[in-house]
Amino acid sequence: MEFQDYFPVWEKLTSVQQQQLKGNAVSRTVKKGAVLHNGNLDCTGLLLIRHGQLRAYILSDEGREITLYRLFDRDICLFSASCMMRSIQFEMMIKAEKDTELWIVPAEIYQSIMQESAPVSNFTNEIMATRFSEVMWLMEQIMWKSFDKRLAAFLLEESTLEETQVLKITHETIANHLGTAREVVTRMLRYFQSEGMVKLARGTVEITDGAALEELQHA
Repeated sequence: MEFQDYFPVWEKLTSVQQQQLKGNAVSRTVKKGAVLHNGNLDCTGLLLIRHGQLRAYILSDEGREITLYRLFDRDICLFSASCMMRSIQFEMMIKAEKDTELWIVPAEIYQSIMQESAPVSNFTNEIMATRFSEVMWLMEQIMWKSFDKRLAAFLLEESTLEETQVLKITHETIANHLGTAREVVTRMLRYFQSEGMVKLARGTVEITDGAALEELQHA
């Protein structure tokens, strides 16, 4: 499949706009762990994911991470083109969680087309609204949900994404996703293990009672 098959409003563009987008989009393959975008001073360009998985997160002054949202096949990342949005003041990072194939559209090209095309402008606003909703949901989780519920939800989500009950993930990685200290994650996972919900081994967390985690998540 080609670039146009992944761009949702392709058919609503003029032929000139289509040529501008397709002609300037750069195909790229990045390895797991690669940082694609590093804060608002880095204007990488708009990212259109062909296949793979990216993670958008922010860093505290102390270097602690928290995941804002993830991006999957056919998703578009606008915040990697932050120079298009002067009002964006926070430092967001984009990292590949899996080997990922994507296209990069230069920010100035996309911004030019967005200013000319109402469908592209509306589509962009929809993406922004979706990401804002995801961040607001995250804030609600942090403010109102206890950590055991958040951890249970994360483990279940990760199991669904990886399609396995045995998660190859470190306590440090989980802490980075959830915006807490590794020691907090370790203590809670040991509690989960004592309750028979998970089994811990070096570098892995095996879900042994998904129903109990599900119940805890919604308790």
